[in-house]
Amino acid sequence: MKVRRLARTVALQALYEIDCAHHPPAQVIQHRLEETPLPEPAAKFIRWLVYGVLRHRAVLDAYIQKQAPEWPLEQVAIVDRNILRMALYELTMDSRTPFKVPISEAIELGKMFGSDSTPRFVNGVLGALLPLRKEIARRIQENAPPPKRPNQRHKKE
Repeated sequence: MKVRRLARTVALQALYEIDCAHHPPAQVIQHRLEETPLPEPAAKFIRWLVYGVLRHRAVLDAYIQKQAPEWPLEQVAIVDRNILRMALYELTMDSRTPFKVPISEAIELGKMFGSDSTPRFVNGVLGALLPLRKEIARRIQENAPPPKRPNQRHKKE
């Protein structure tokens, strides 16, 4: 399995555990990386995805809900909603990755971890959100906390 796909898989597993069991994100990520050791760039990518999804979940969820109104998000399978959150975050916030990549990776994750209908559902929702990716990115950036000053002490996450 390619390193980047494995990193997305680990990020999905972490988000699932955080969403389901409410374990602390830093602890979950550390445990997942101990189970699946990855090169540091992949570990950074996992942290970026997980913390980005958690920090901007309300914005991501609002757009997902808008495209799938017949399914209240709390009724969508935990795997499916975290695949959607993760792919939408990457799709909107990583301009270096071609937009087709997060969508196809989300579909593959859906095939691996979701139900038979997950890939079609994920593809439909992300395809509908694709034209809104710049708007979503702007909303995420507006929602982001201001950058910390360099001399400010940081709390451990």
